[in-house]
Amino acid sequence: MNARPPAWIGPRGCAALGALGLAAGALATLVPWQAVAIAAAVVALAAFAADAVAIARAPEFTRSVPQRLSLARASAFAYTVTNRSPVALRFAIYEAPAERLEVAPAPARGSVPGGARAGVSIPVLPRERGRTTTGIAFAWFESPLGLIRRRVRFGAAVPIRIRPDLAALERGGDLARRARLIEAGLRRVRRRGSGSEFESLREYAAGDAFRAIDWKATARRGKVMVAQYEVERSQQIVVVLDAGRLMSARLGDRRKLDYAVSAGLAIAAIAQLAADRIGLHAFASTTLAVLAPRSGAQHGAALTDALCDIEPHFEESDYERAALELRRGYRKRSLIVLFTDLFDPVASAAVLGSLALLAPHHLVLVVLMNDAALEDAREREPQAVSDVYRAAVATTLAAERARAVALLRGRGIGVVDVPARDLTLALLDTYVDIKARSLL
Repeated sequence: MNARPPAWIGPRGCAALGALGLAAGALATLVPWQAVAIAAAVVALAAFAADAVAIARAPEFTRSVPQRLSLARASAFAYTVTNRSPVALRFAIYEAPAERLEVAPAPARGSVPGGARAGVSIPVLPRERGRTTTGIAFAWFESPLGLIRRRVRFGAAVPIRIRPDLAALERGGDLARRARLIEAGLRRVRRRGSGSEFESLREYAAGDAFRAIDWKATARRGKVMVAQYEVERSQQIVVVLDAGRLMSARLGDRRKLDYAVSAGLAIAAIAQLAADRIGLHAFASTTLAVLAPRSGAQHGAALTDALCDIEPHFEESDYERAALELRRGYRKRSLIVLFTDLFDPVASAAVLGSLALLAPHHLVLVVLMNDAALEDAREREPQAVSDVYRAAVATTLAAERARAVALLRGRGIGVVDVPARDLTLALLDTYVDIKARSLL
């Protein structure tokens, strides 16, 4: 910030000059105008010089940016004004526009006494998830007389990361409640089978596998004993994220992909609590991000970072390529959670064809988001010809979507198809149900 910032005549200074001019004009009818002009000039110069001296020392402006911003959750940039001069000052701060942020256009105004400090803030609202950078802030200040204003700019560019919104979970405690269900019995189901954790011994019976005989126990007891094992419920969960053009559409104030990322983070969090291993596969026309299934806090942080950085690509997604990569990469039976859209017949056919490659080997769950605009167009009473066409198109799209969903379910593929605002909680309930019913 410059020690001597630019100065100009403020609104009060303009008003004072106007009043002084009117007064000089009135006096010019009584005394020679030359004398009046000289007197007015002396008065104006003295007043403006005194005001300039009063604000010669600029206050210090600093900006504080929140360390964490969440999509569609109101926040604010905080500003501190430190006045080291003995004169009280008035000020106003303007924040420059920033990509992905909605910054309040109105300035933050305030006043700070001499030798004191004051704080103000400007509201901001993240509109898109991802990375962005703040701009440079501007401010003006003036003395109480307000004849002259000085302007400064301050604040370096600060990188910002806008994370997905998990407000519903944080406020309602839904994640914690579902975690308690898992801890109460869903984390591990005691089933006798060919698992790796010893459960009990019993006598050999006809039909038991020869390899199940425990020879040490048989020798100790003098009769053939069979070892039984507990089947571990810790499984692999793979979040598969379609980041193609269909997921770039907006539902209300955010994109479909933003809803999908929030729900993906939620199921990753609860899967970690259930001791499941969580992986990631994001794709559009090519593969965008891959994380092998693991557990642990460090892996959870890496998964969060990867999900937060995925942006929609305005291109057709290659579902077959993604399905082939998943089939080659995951030999063990896993829960494949695919976030995508079935908005048109072409996309629906591509999704159905690719999932046919995965369904025989994995438990596949397709996660969709209803578009409330389609439902409104179908239910609203037409007021014009355009409303009729809109309703007809919405009805056709809804029928295509329902047909695709029915085909998926008919092939044994699970489907979560709810309004976007209910997506996260509906997905968590489905996951808990899968664990409770031992579907995986």
